[in-house]
Amino acid sequence: MEKLYIVGIGPGSLQEMTRQAFEILQSSDLIVGYTRYNELLKRHFPEKEYFATPMRREQERCEYALKAAESGRKTALVCSGDSGVYGMASLTLELAERRNSPVKIEAVAGVSAVLSAGARLGAPVSGDFAVVSLSDLLTPWKMIEKRLQAAAEGDFVIALYNPGSGQRRNHLRRACRIIGRSRKGETLCALAEHIGRAGEKMRILTLSELETAEADMFTTVLIGNSVTKKIHTAAGDRLVTPRGYRL
Repeated sequence: MEKLYIVGIGPGSLQEMTRQAFEILQSSDLIVGYTRYNELLKRHFPEKEYFATPMRREQERCEYALKAAESGRKTALVCSGDSGVYGMASLTLELAERRNSPVKIEAVAGVSAVLSAGARLGAPVSGDFAVVSLSDLLTPWKMIEKRLQAAAEGDFVIALYNPGSGQRRNHLRRACRIIGRSRKGETLCALAEHIGRAGEKMRILTLSELETAEADMFTTVLIGNSVTKKIHTAAGDRLVTPRGYRL
């Protein structure tokens, strides 16, 4: 049976790619992905054949990967972070069902941005948390608002993906105001920019400061809960959300 791998390549650096993902890419004939992700991979797998599409042409990308796998080529469809968390696994599986594809699809897990950001910042995501994308290209903003409010009221640590772009300049501010109905302005937050790539930067700030901060689609936002705190270590300030251990 022919097989298509949907591979989560992690946040961007080779060190944070799982060994399984690396081995699949190494043995693949064709790598299909978003233009920017392919450029990252070409540094490590220059001998591979690549096919790329820009943003908003995800369906074309998935269909191309399916057809290539159906023709017998060992194909890897790559996604940033994890293959299922805002990745291409769901769309590819739906398309495979629609076309009654004989290809066996295998999703390969990867390190999602919330985990990489959390590790760099200390331990802000140590218990229950929620991840919400602020992109309203596929999800109505009313639904995003509902999810933000529920996460804030539930005192979850919240990770925000896709907090801004050229067309979405006010979404982060709107999200902060929704969350601010249930969180204090001094709630600790963080911006993690270009994780695992050139220009990586971490910044700790408050919810009030976050409301006026600039962020793009390559930034992950973390918003602490009611017990998240900043601690001082030999390596600098870190965010910690205690799990409740008695010290």
